[in-house]
Amino acid sequence: MRDLHRSCQLEDGSDDPKKGGEQLQLYALEIQMYISTKNTKKLKSLYQKALQIKSAIPHPKTMGVIRECGGKMHMHQREWEKARNDFFEAFKNYDEAGDKRRVNMLKYLVMSTMLTNSDINPFDSQEAKPYKEHPEIIAMTNLVAAYMGNRIREFEKIIKTNKEAILGDDFIKLYIEDLLKNIRTQVLLKVIKPYTRIRISFIATELNVPATEVEPLLVTLILDGHVDGHVDQLAQLLLLNKEPGSAKKYDAIEKWSTQLGALQQTVFTKLN
Repeated sequence: MRDLHRSCQLEDGSDDPKKGGEQLQLYALEIQMYISTKNTKKLKSLYQKALQIKSAIPHPKTMGVIRECGGKMHMHQREWEKARNDFFEAFKNYDEAGDKRRVNMLKYLVMSTMLTNSDINPFDSQEAKPYKEHPEIIAMTNLVAAYMGNRIREFEKIIKTNKEAILGDDFIKLYIEDLLKNIRTQVLLKVIKPYTRIRISFIATELNVPATEVEPLLVTLILDGHVDGHVDQLAQLLLLNKEPGSAKKYDAIEKWSTQLGALQQTVFTKLN
């Protein structure tokens, strides 16, 4: 690889602008190597270098490889939106090149779109629409429909009945738990909305999970500020503050009460 890179350089060691196409092909090879060896630092640097080359019109398959690896890199870093953009570009490039990996990219595009919690259906795009009924894609089409409708039982059923199409891909398998956590969060927020107090066992039934899995999810949502309330572990209840800014109001009252008590003590001491 080093010898090949030198062949694309000028005598002073700088990149030869006339060999941009060859450089991109080399970058595509190296990026795949760093994806395999999980060398994220070098992968990120090389990926950015590849996107900066403007002196060549690359083969769409080459850009498909670069964008695919970029998408996987962003997924690893939990940068869902960036991953979605890269997978869409990879899909378009592979589609233009007539490469069968376009189907995989469409699956990854659907997955990353769901993880961004976007309301945009990836199959609404002009490029993806023709593949909506593709035999290998139909399971993902149904999955995204169930996800967007917060139909958690249907979502889980689609995964179980389409193991080969969905879980047969090791890359998709890595992020299934993230998808399940997302849809459970959406359903949970919808379930608790009308209540001021709600049993954890009831939430568990709605989420179709054991009650022991609900409490950690609630704690995370409370700490992240998505749920205003607290968990009563003894009574197994979620207690919600429904008034806007109620937590701040009670903190202010407590602080004022403490200050008033201190003032009262000071006055009492002086009088004695």
